[in-house]
Amino acid sequence: MAAAQPSVFTIPPGIPFARALAAGVIARCHADPLALADALLFVPTRRAARALRDAFADALGGAALLPRIQALGDVDENDLFEPATDALDAVPPMTPLRRRLLLAVLVRRWGEQKGNALPFTQTLSYAGELARFLDEAVTQGVDLTTLKTLAPDALAAHWADVVKFLDVIAVEWPKLLKAENASEPAKHRDTKLRALGAALAADPPMSPVIAAGSTGSIPATAELLKTISRLAAGAVVLPGLDTHLDAEGWAALDAAHAQFGLRQLLIHLGVEREDVRLWSPLPQQDAVNPNRVRFLSEALRPPPTTDSWHDLIEAKSDIASGLDNFALVEAHTAREEALAIACALREVLETKERTAALVTPDRGIARRVAAELTRWDIAIDDSAGVALSRTPPGAFLALLARAASERFAPVPLLALLKHPLASGGEERSHFRHNVRQLELVALRGLRPEAGLAGIAQRLAKKKASSALQNWFQRLARRLQAFADIVESQEATLADLAAAHAAAAEALAATDSEPGANTLWRGPAGESAAELIASLTREGVDIALTPPRQYGEAFRALADLRAMRPLYNLHPRLAILGPLEARLLDFDVIILAGLNEGQWPADSATDPWLSRPMREALGLEAPERRVGLAAHDFSSLASSRRVLLTRALKDNGAPTVPSRWLLRIKQLAKGLGCEAALEARHDLLDWARALDTAPRKPRIVRPAPRPPLAARPRGLSITEIETWLRDPYAIYAKHVLKLRPLDGIDLEPGPRERGIAVHAALERFLKAFPEALPPDALTHLIQFGEEAFAGAGATDAILALWRPRFARAAAWFLRYEAGRRRRIERSFVEVKGKLDVATDPPFTLNGRADRIDIFADGAASIIDYKTGRAPTGKQIRSLNAPQLPLEAALLLRGAFPECRARTIAELIHVRLTGGEPAGEDAVADVTNADELAEEAWRKLTAHVQRFQDESVGYLSRAKPERTTDKGDYDHLARVREWSVEAGSVE
Repeated sequence: MAAAQPSVFTIPPGIPFARALAAGVIARCHADPLALADALLFVPTRRAARALRDAFADALGGAALLPRIQALGDVDENDLFEPATDALDAVPPMTPLRRRLLLAVLVRRWGEQKGNALPFTQTLSYAGELARFLDEAVTQGVDLTTLKTLAPDALAAHWADVVKFLDVIAVEWPKLLKAENASEPAKHRDTKLRALGAALAADPPMSPVIAAGSTGSIPATAELLKTISRLAAGAVVLPGLDTHLDAEGWAALDAAHAQFGLRQLLIHLGVEREDVRLWSPLPQQDAVNPNRVRFLSEALRPPPTTDSWHDLIEAKSDIASGLDNFALVEAHTAREEALAIACALREVLETKERTAALVTPDRGIARRVAAELTRWDIAIDDSAGVALSRTPPGAFLALLARAASERFAPVPLLALLKHPLASGGEERSHFRHNVRQLELVALRGLRPEAGLAGIAQRLAKKKASSALQNWFQRLARRLQAFADIVESQEATLADLAAAHAAAAEALAATDSEPGANTLWRGPAGESAAELIASLTREGVDIALTPPRQYGEAFRALADLRAMRPLYNLHPRLAILGPLEARLLDFDVIILAGLNEGQWPADSATDPWLSRPMREALGLEAPERRVGLAAHDFSSLASSRRVLLTRALKDNGAPTVPSRWLLRIKQLAKGLGCEAALEARHDLLDWARALDTAPRKPRIVRPAPRPPLAARPRGLSITEIETWLRDPYAIYAKHVLKLRPLDGIDLEPGPRERGIAVHAALERFLKAFPEALPPDALTHLIQFGEEAFAGAGATDAILALWRPRFARAAAWFLRYEAGRRRRIERSFVEVKGKLDVATDPPFTLNGRADRIDIFADGAASIIDYKTGRAPTGKQIRSLNAPQLPLEAALLLRGAFPECRARTIAELIHVRLTGGEPAGEDAVADVTNADELAEEAWRKLTAHVQRFQDESVGYLSRAKPERTTDKGDYDHLARVREWSVEAGSVE
């Protein structure tokens, strides 16, 4: 039997919703356990259902018969009205993953028809947006077949293309659903809700049926609420209906206002706001600050009616007391905001049994706060969970997929092999040892040939130990099947996932445990196994072309799957989204990320339809989402203790405060109580103090003093400049015997190009020591090609190197032709050495790129450069002593192949291939012989000085530029003692 008038109630903002609802239900049932057990309650979310069960348990003193509590989002699991819904179960809703994959296939086909084949990962992203659009269209009851009527000729070309694409979806998607024997999830949900409403209306229960906490934003839900409100034992309890807003403000509500959705629901229910009754009263300790609710109502009132603020201020209302226990923290950066929030949460724990929740739609802030809390060993319950890709098994699987997709390039391969789950069937420490050996022998330096075979070839070329080569062969066998399918022309997602899982298990196995046991263990492992199983089951007909896209695709899908830890979470703290937090009760609520674009999110971002197109199609205005967010905000901001936070800058760019925050600050300023908003500035002080360490004295610049016996007894000429500028580097290299490791996965750079050019010139000059051949340029370029190949230059690098070398070669041959007419003989790559007259002796070793001898016995010493050459000033001051020292060796007969009476020139020949293509930079010195003698004297003095054990090898004694980086700067802790810009003071 239906009620004469709809039964609609509200629980005011700020009242603990679950406790108030439980108290009212118990009162309605007259505390009769059997009557209470027959009651049926509908709430919006599972978390709200859990909170309501806890509220009933607290109110009833522990063990008791509880009402049946159903989350509206889980109506498919409802078995209360099975006869009405049996037919629906024959066409189940499509699973989210299958739906996304099929939509991605449609997007890919559309792109191919347009001549723009999209990567599979990008089609997955578009599929996600498309799924949201379909959900919205189905929820709002839009007929997608009317898309073609949106007059594409009147639209920009972009929008016309979008309409055509959506029209294709409208035609093809129903066919796919029929072929899959599946239904749209939103349509299935709506049908279930409508069937539930029809069942309730056809056979109204005699026991209470109460729908609480829903705003009816989904039309099917609004219909169900209407049905429940008219049941004889039915009731609808609205969350946070504003009963303070005057009639003028109520009439002026727009879609972006917090109360707009509730007003629309009341219209649908056929109820005036004045007819909505308050739910049962609460005990005094739960009473809300009435001025807080009124203050927020006034602050957020519709813009056309804010002139009433003047009357409010003139009346000197005590509404300002609504800002008690209500504060705003404006941090400089997002990190500072997160740290201040972490301090506030940590402060809550100082009061026994006090609870707190951080509420934000910004996942970046949520992750930062969770990370900051770990400094106090606090693991917080984050309702959004952790992406599977961030868990150990998920990351391991993603790394394996990436490594195979990138043909086991050094960086992704090492990331995979160094993951804690990687064991390769061995004891873990033994496996780690072999991985380190593989890195040093084969993966540092230039990239090996692609694939596992390329690494095996590198090991053989480097003459690695047979044990290491055999170990890598065993490892490769575990990964080869997965590598083969990834490298194939085409493969299905199911086959890729199956091979992926098999390779992962093989790699995760230890010497004592199979890989399946270690990889799929625990909640994260189970979630990873479910993803693999879903891909294997639902990707049977989803082809990837080429399969190398699998790595990015798997990572994207793993990012979408959330995993929530079940244990070791703090019982009094939580991180929640706005929707699920709205009906929960905490002693302290922190509302974070209150900047435009974050909370509320931008209302104009629809990737598919423009505003007029949405209106023509019958979709809600984008501001409707802002209104829903505003309702969440106002409900939460009405809590007993509230902290609002925002960052003044995001990634260095200024931010705009949330529109709600601007309203609150403006009204507080008018009331003269804006100082109350700054009551928690101490949180910023605490946050900054955490990052302010006591000032420690700077460490002393290192100048180690090894014993004389450990000091080097000889250096090369090129090392002398290093000895002058950074003695510590000589100490590290020759005393500590340390050599810098090559980088990982290097491409040939300036150093390799310089070595190759030197090699090409050396071969050419040795091949043609007398007259130049007619086809000299052809020969020189051929030598260059061979040298570049030996340097490991890729096609992309050769495209840059070849034209530059060709220009440099042409210039060099013109220069060489003129030079050969002046000289008598030329010596290339001449080696020599000479002892410095010290006790004990010190040997200087050198190799000159080229020495030219003139007919009069004079010599020119030439050094080839492909980069910057020393200036004449540096050469004269002997800060660049290479050529003067080579001259000194030549004058002393240290080069057995050639003799010279005097030094005519010191020349740097630059071969850049740019503009100009080359130049001979003759050092501007008055007398090269005297400069050579001076260089030798200074070298002798320098050697003699370091014979004294009290003289240390000072770090960066005389750097050419303060920004120069040395191979051993990290060992010398340069950034700790230097005063360079950006260094650690």
